[in-house]
Amino acid sequence: MTAMPSTFPRERNRRLGYDPQEVDRFIAVARSEFDRSGGALRSTDIRQTGFTMRRGGYATPAVDAALERLEDAFAVRERDAAVRTGGERAFYAGTRQLAKEIIGRLERQDGKRFTRVGFSRIGYSVADVDRFAREARSFFEDGSDVPVERVRSIAFRPKRGGYSEAQVDLLIDGLVEAMLSVR
Repeated sequence: MTAMPSTFPRERNRRLGYDPQEVDRFIAVARSEFDRSGGALRSTDIRQTGFTMRRGGYATPAVDAALERLEDAFAVRERDAAVRTGGERAFYAGTRQLAKEIIGRLERQDGKRFTRVGFSRIGYSVADVDRFAREARSFFEDGSDVPVERVRSIAFRPKRGGYSEAQVDLLIDGLVEAMLSVR
């Protein structure tokens, strides 16, 4: 088997980038899964994929952009399949339910949206997450333009006693899923 030529630029001067072998393997699997109907790979799997960092690896912005395009393509395919099998009404009912759950979390009071980690542990900055939650809430309430790319790339400062990273990350994943389903 010959190596697949890469379309991703590499980091230079010993800077860290994504492990090329891991990225190439994942992209090959994703392409294969996309070509198969009923493949096991889902848009959420793509969103949650991570790669080992290596010196001289692939430039992370280029790989991240490709993963976003892949996620979008898989999400469209998933939406189309769900509409075909269950109908448009059922699909959007599920999307509305997800949106209601997200809105319920976003409507909580500042400082109380998520479980806090103990003071000696590091979590996400409560102020950063609450600021983002208000922005995301406006997407649902008044249709404010919050690009899905912004949600995907959001980063919160680490803070002692902050919000649970797992809970916040789950909300971010749900928010991206809801946004992609109505795109």
